[in-house]
Amino acid sequence: MVNQKQLVKEIGFTHEDFAALLDKYDYHFSPGDIVPGTVFSIEPRGALIDIGAKTAAYIPIQEMSINRVDAPEEVLQSNETREFFILTDENEDGQLTLSIRRIEYMRAWERVRQLQTEDATVRSQVFATNRGGALVRIEGLRGFIPGSHISTRTAKEDLVGQELPLKFLEVDEDRNRLVLSHRRALVERKMNRLEVGEVVIGTVRGIKPYGAFIDIGGVSGLLHISEISHDHIDTPHSVFNVNDEVKVMIIDLDAERGRISLSTKQLEPEPGDMVKNRDLVYDKAEEMAAKFREQMMAKQQGVTVQPEALSAEEEPPAAVAPEEEEAIVSAVEE
Repeated sequence: MVNQKQLVKEIGFTHEDFAALLDKYDYHFSPGDIVPGTVFSIEPRGALIDIGAKTAAYIPIQEMSINRVDAPEEVLQSNETREFFILTDENEDGQLTLSIRRIEYMRAWERVRQLQTEDATVRSQVFATNRGGALVRIEGLRGFIPGSHISTRTAKEDLVGQELPLKFLEVDEDRNRLVLSHRRALVERKMNRLEVGEVVIGTVRGIKPYGAFIDIGGVSGLLHISEISHDHIDTPHSVFNVNDEVKVMIIDLDAERGRISLSTKQLEPEPGDMVKNRDLVYDKAEEMAAKFREQMMAKQQGVTVQPEALSAEEEPPAAVAPEEEEAIVSAVEE
């Protein structure tokens, strides 16, 4: 029979050798790693997690979720296995600090970037307001809606608790900026119900040197100065006043930019009628719009239209300057 001393001698492996082997193959954990771990013990303000290190790692309650947590049991259960983010290196006791919040945070930014790429509309409840706008949470991340992008008659401070449809304006993880627009979401929804060539009734809400902003059912369209009349217009103020009710035709819908372009020029029976006889333009609006739609359809079908049939359509709208673009985007009634 082989005695123990003889066996140890033949194997050539001591307790010291075993300890050295463990040290040699011990996995090196680094901050930023994501590792699996099992809940070892739940404590009042945190939990001990077995991740295979020499000492159980620790996750404080504030690192357990991207949302507020009052007790560890809201997130973790004993013997539960899940992924953890290594937040800090070992302390003097050889213990690592872990986080679940960081994993949720990274995945939340990844999700909102995807939603922005898809130009998705999301819904979220306002949880607070400040002088600049309103605060919401998207995928657990805090988002901000500037006051200029809140389109509602409700007082800003009364928005708390209300759920709003929103579009993404800015998603910047590096700067921790998540900016959203309620107005753009509404514009897109309204635009889905509108058609190019449609005549609508609106109200003049603002006048600029380059055109008039017309409210059409809660969204704003631009009647560019070049689309007011075939006759030359020095300034839109010479034709319109704020709060005037007007008939306009939609000539372009740009959902991506949230822009609606309007025209009264295309509704003139004779060049200059918007200046000389506005009532006639409004009376003949549907008739002229029908001709405009016929011309559009003929162009789409590649049909040659006789020059005289183009009297209501001479030149395309002038290009919009960058400063006007921003005004278009922000010109919705508060």
